[in-house]
Amino acid sequence: MVAPTVALADKANDTLVAAFSRELTNLDYNYGTKTEYIILGDLVDDSLFYVDPKTLAYVPSLAADFTIVNDTTVDVNLRQDVTFHSGAAMTADDVIYTFNFILTDDQNSRHAKIADWLDGIEKTGEFSVRFNLKAPYANLFNDLYRVRIRKDGIMGTAGNYDSNAQATTIDGLGPYKVTSFDPGVEVVLERHEGYFGGAKGTPPIKNMVIRSIPDIGTQQAELMSGGIQWMYNVKKDVGDAMARSPKVNYQLGESLRIGFLILDAGGYSGDHPLTDVRVRRAMNHAINRSSIATNLIGGPAKAVHTACNPVVFGCEQDVAIYEYDPEKAKALLAEAGYADGFDLDLWSYRDKQAAQALADDLSKVGIRVNLKHGKLAGLNKARKAREIQAYFGTWGSTASPDTATIANIHWRDPAKGDRNLSGNPKVNELMLGGEKTLDVAERKRLYSEGLKLIADQAYWVPLWTYSEGVLSSDDIVYNQDPDGYPRLWNIKWK
Repeated sequence: MVAPTVALADKANDTLVAAFSRELTNLDYNYGTKTEYIILGDLVDDSLFYVDPKTLAYVPSLAADFTIVNDTTVDVNLRQDVTFHSGAAMTADDVIYTFNFILTDDQNSRHAKIADWLDGIEKTGEFSVRFNLKAPYANLFNDLYRVRIRKDGIMGTAGNYDSNAQATTIDGLGPYKVTSFDPGVEVVLERHEGYFGGAKGTPPIKNMVIRSIPDIGTQQAELMSGGIQWMYNVKKDVGDAMARSPKVNYQLGESLRIGFLILDAGGYSGDHPLTDVRVRRAMNHAINRSSIATNLIGGPAKAVHTACNPVVFGCEQDVAIYEYDPEKAKALLAEAGYADGFDLDLWSYRDKQAAQALADDLSKVGIRVNLKHGKLAGLNKARKAREIQAYFGTWGSTASPDTATIANIHWRDPAKGDRNLSGNPKVNELMLGGEKTLDVAERKRLYSEGLKLIADQAYWVPLWTYSEGVLSSDDIVYNQDPDGYPRLWNIKWK
């Protein structure tokens, strides 16, 4: 157990303390997918590319520059001033080792995605590599951003990889290095004075502690007492109440996350009303998206009508729009043979108030909703077993400004995933086709056609964009970026 750090949490000691609601049990982002692990990964690790928060464009990070040789060949030159926290210089050998490890170790969370497109990687110089792709892949730079570079040999060797090699101690390349880690309790970080700067820049604050505090009320109390200086995922009602104190700043900014209902149009869970497009269109008309977005989500949250966030590349907006119209919803239900309504299990795992508001709106037009609100693990299990007719989900795109990211997860061939419940192979063909060409105009055309089809057939009920709520102490400067992703290394003292 590490020593308590709360007493050191202030400007005088140049130590910032942030709170996460979820526990951090592993330092290695290559084995995690949750947002908390992405945030930590960007603090202690680095990647070949990075997302510029102002332009939402991919820019070189560990890479110095790159050349697209042809549709399936990309050359990357590496920076020559990068060192691991241990002091070792990063070279092409480390990059090649990392991607070969990702390709051959099927236990890491990046494996399946990278193996889909990467045929191989070769060394072209001490500080240069070549990526050979199986086919053109438009979301390449997003995937390169997701992979954290590891020191050559640190995870073991082919056939004998150790997935826990960097779980509790990590030799990273990021702006901060880990000085101690108590899994599920806290991570203590210190600025890496040898950091090359690059796209992230040099952190103004020397020390950082990330504490795992599951209870939001405890986080609030810690913020007021000075035990922490930063917390996020703060709901509007909590933020508004806390902001009454002069000790606290509340920001409710934009986010790439959207909410939606996924409907089992394909009948994977059996014979039920949602296989009728009139019922699905009725559900779209039944929900007052704008009201829920304004009153429950708050901030810049707004209604959406497409299966993607309107600000990302390829998110066509000229689609069928279902205005809030309960009477039209009732008429469509009657036309489909459900004038007296029907019973529906609606699954959800987050934002219970919003989920209940959805259920209430559906109930007003005759759809008798049994809201099955619980943990994500339970929903995932039921979805995999094809037991779900409808569920309320969200997707954050994790700072990825491209429709390809949400499309690849939600519109895969049903044989390769369980989220595409449309039952229409054309949707998969169009939505995944958009990542299989580098032609920008063709990508836009494919996404446009796919999103129009999704809207016309009402395979989803797109709901709203999210806001990202952050509470911080009055002695720090934290500016939220347009994508809502927390870049903690930019925080500075007033």
